[in-house]
Amino acid sequence: MLPAEAPRIGVFDSGIGGLSVLRAVRARLPGAALTYIADTRHTPWGDRPAAWVTARCQQLAGCLVHAGCDLVLVACNTGTTQAIDALRASWPRHHVVGVEPGVKPAVAASRNGRVAVMATSGTLRSPRLRSLVDTHGGGSTVVHLPCPGLVDAIEAADADPAALADRLDAIAADLHASGADTVVLGCTHYPLVADALARRLGPGVVLIDTADAVARRVQQLLGTGDGAATAGSLRLLATDRPAALQQAARRWLGGAPQATLLDLPEAEPPRP
Repeated sequence: MLPAEAPRIGVFDSGIGGLSVLRAVRARLPGAALTYIADTRHTPWGDRPAAWVTARCQQLAGCLVHAGCDLVLVACNTGTTQAIDALRASWPRHHVVGVEPGVKPAVAASRNGRVAVMATSGTLRSPRLRSLVDTHGGGSTVVHLPCPGLVDAIEAADADPAALADRLDAIAADLHASGADTVVLGCTHYPLVADALARRLGPGVVLIDTADAVARRVQQLLGTGDGAATAGSLRLLATDRPAALQQAARRWLGGAPQATLLDLPEAEPPRP
C-alpha cells in the first residue's frame, strides 16, 4: 500500500554530486520529504576498492531505511555499479534505485558513431559499464575518459574556481581529441558543471545526463503525481564538513536548509 503522507525519499552520494539527481527529483516530486546524505569524509569514491564502496553504501542506505524512507536512491555511479545488487538483496521490500551512465541514449543521439563516457575510474572499470556498452554500443565507438581530479574540483568550486576551470579546459581538450559528438556524464557530479563544459565544447557536442530519467523512475515507483498541495521538505546530512554541503546546496539548488553532521563509523568490507 502506498504511504498516505508525502513520499519519503532517501538519497546518498560520495559528496555533493548527487545534488544534481536530487534537483531532478524535487522538480518531479515537489511534495516529497527528502533526506540527502553526502559522504564528505571520504569523497571521492572512484578509486576506492569495490568491497569498501559496497560496505559504505550499505551503511548509508541503512541509515535512510532506518529513518523511514520509502525509497533509497543511490545518486552515485560508482556506488551503483559496485553496490546496487547488494543493497537490493539487503532490503528486498524497499525500492532501491541507482544511476548509471546513459550509454543507450548517447549511442542513439550520436551522428558520427563516436561516444565518450566521462566517469571515475571505478565506474569505467566496472562490469556494469562493460555490460551497458556491450548491450547498447552497437556499431559505435565508445571512448572511456577518466577525469581525475574533476570531482575534487567540483567539490571545491566555491573555494577554488580557477582549479575547476583548468580541469574543464583539459577535459574539453581530451573530448575534442576523441572526436566524439556525444558525451555521457557518467558521474553525478558532472551535470553540476554541464553548462560550463558545454561552452567549451561548442554546439556540435551533445551532453547526456540521466538525472531526469532517474527522477521519472522514482516517480513511477512511488505512484505519485507531478503536483503537490504543499511544498516538500529537505534534510541535509554530511559525514564531515556539513557547512560545505550546505554551501554547495545553496549554489546548486538555489537554497538549502542547515546541514548537520552524521557520525558514522568507518566502513568494514564484507567478509568473503
